[in-house]
Amino acid sequence: MSTIQPVIVTADQDVLLGFYTKLFGAEEIFRVPAEGPAFYLGLRIGDTDLGLVAKENPGTGAAPRILLSIGVDDVDETLGRVEALGGAVRSGPNDMPWGQRVAHIQDPDGNPLNLTQPIPAR
Repeated sequence: MSTIQPVIVTADQDVLLGFYTKLFGAEEIFRVPAEGPAFYLGLRIGDTDLGLVAKENPGTGAAPRILLSIGVDDVDETLGRVEALGGAVRSGPNDMPWGQRVAHIQDPDGNPLNLTQPIPAR
């Protein structure tokens, strides 16, 4: 388990589970309770853990202050699948001066995500 683990609170756990599974290849590694509707789903994406907590009314509140940055093999290919899975493309992809190709998206709940990929050295 990761020392620091991001956890997303959502009213529609199934939608987010599908989004993170289909876009990033997330695997369910833990659930509470073990049977029936889950309160908590532990997912693994690459070498990182992400939690999804079901809450009937998670609230919307102010603009998010936490951003998930997820490394992918191909930003452009991943970006092309975001909207079909219920997410939204906000900007990019752009090659950044620090050596990453970056696109900004939102998951189906509106949580902000960066898709990142190293730019190969020329």
